Amino acid sequence: MIRITQVKLPITHTYEDLLIRTAKLLRISDSQIKSVRIVKQSVDARKREEIAYSYVLDVETDREEQVVKRSKNSNASISKEKPYQFPASGSGTLSHPPVIVGSGPAGLFCGLMLARHGYRPLILERGGSVEERTRQVQTFWKEGKLDPNSNVQFGEGGAGTFSDGKLNTLVKDPMGRNRKVLELFSEFGADPSICYVNKPHIGTDVLSQIVAAMRQEIIRLGGQVRFHSQVTDFSIQDGALQGLIVNGREEIPAEAIVLAVGHSARDTFEILWKRQVPMDAKAFAVGLRIQHPQSMIDEAQYGQEAARILGPASYKLTHTCKNGRGVYSFCMCPGGFVVNASSEEGRLAVNGMSYHARDGKNANSALIVTVTPEDFGGDGPLSGIAFQRRLEEAAYQAGKGSIPVQLYEDFKENRISSQYGQIVPQFEGRVSFANLREILPESISDSLIEGIDRFGGVIPGFDRGDSILAGIESRTSSPIRIHRDGQLESQVKGLFPCGEGAGYAGGITSAAMDGLKVAEEIARRYRPIDESVGLA
Repeated sequence: MIRITQVKLPITHTYEDLLIRTAKLLRISDSQIKSVRIVKQSVDARKREEIAYSYVLDVETDREEQVVKRSKNSNASISKEKPYQFPASGSGTLSHPPVIVGSGPAGLFCGLMLARHGYRPLILERGGSVEERTRQVQTFWKEGKLDPNSNVQFGEGGAGTFSDGKLNTLVKDPMGRNRKVLELFSEFGADPSICYVNKPHIGTDVLSQIVAAMRQEIIRLGGQVRFHSQVTDFSIQDGALQGLIVNGREEIPAEAIVLAVGHSARDTFEILWKRQVPMDAKAFAVGLRIQHPQSMIDEAQYGQEAARILGPASYKLTHTCKNGRGVYSFCMCPGGFVVNASSEEGRLAVNGMSYHARDGKNANSALIVTVTPEDFGGDGPLSGIAFQRRLEEAAYQAGKGSIPVQLYEDFKENRISSQYGQIVPQFEGRVSFANLREILPESISDSLIEGIDRFGGVIPGFDRGDSILAGIESRTSSPIRIHRDGQLESQVKGLFPCGEGAGYAGGITSAAMDGLKVAEEIARRYRPIDESVGLA
């Protein structure tokens, strides 16, 4: 394959235009091109009057090395990309199928790869199936009835199921895991374009269908998925796992347990610490959600005419404050909603969500500030969890159980809002006006004000007084990191910390990639499960 980078075309181009441009760059006729695969497609909007698509392409033709040499194109070379390969099986013997705790992206992708290679995994999920969970979440948003084990954070698909379904990641990927994850999402129902667009997204409505399809495939291949099965303890002897306890009564033996519990499994982290599983507190970020009209963001980024072709625009903003803290946008949801993402009684957290069409009237994103163990006011690896809980308790009290909301002009003036401005709010869950300054540490509030005012100079109107703020955004990443060695294993033998909850990922794609990574390690050690070995 010949790889060509920086192939630019107008956003209104056709596939025929792409072929002609490719042939011209390689100095061959378009009839000599056997195939063209889009590796990456991004938008170059640096010049408003010349917004274009920029491509990376893989081209198949005859005598490729000669074509590259003759083209004298510095952006053309022979592609050295290697396809993803799952490792050959090891020689160790498993007396029981591997157990995966959690069915978020890390657990699902780990389970799928193990199932496809004959390991018949058992997946334990504390919440409900994605179908049941969706009904429970809708009820919670309408009536405020929270199920602590099945909600926006817990249940099949993990926290990312009720989000924008963004699939971009900054993780370096020499092994091809990123592309493999995208290909698997496409195989189970996502639009194939996610494999090459610069900022792929699925949307919560489509993602829930994909999650269910993946579960069905795992079961078809001999695996098992059990819902409402919360791990309540671990059996450890002489520094090695013997099994785990489910729902306080059932013991399941296992030699290999993948811990993919997600970033909100605070009770599980407490159990692990009690069992002396090594872990540390880690930095994360907290802040608020902000809503603006999507049309305002479109106009600032592309212009309305281009946005009709390109779809709702997104943004990424960062600023270093005078107090030394950084404030930045996170999990930006074009055409989305701000949702109540709570998982504990008496505590409240928010998140952002978009459907596949991204056709909501507002854009929202988290504006967050990094906090470190020095900010937590406590010792030990669970101090970050205690910090999160204090903020979430304050948010719950401020909103009287509803999402606390405030206009930006009132946030700056430290007063409760009384009515909305011109921006029509888009929420899932009950809301109530409150003073968000009373929830946040003063240094965080000051950082957010400085950042929002600065961002108004980048995106006109970002600092408008009727921008709608909501809090608290506290579940940006895991507050702990569970130690694992170079073979991805805890100091407790047989325990494989995995994904975002364990501190090794930050989003759907990186969590899924870590799931593949752990599945590979288990496969390197053990032979596939013989059919005579019974499932738990």
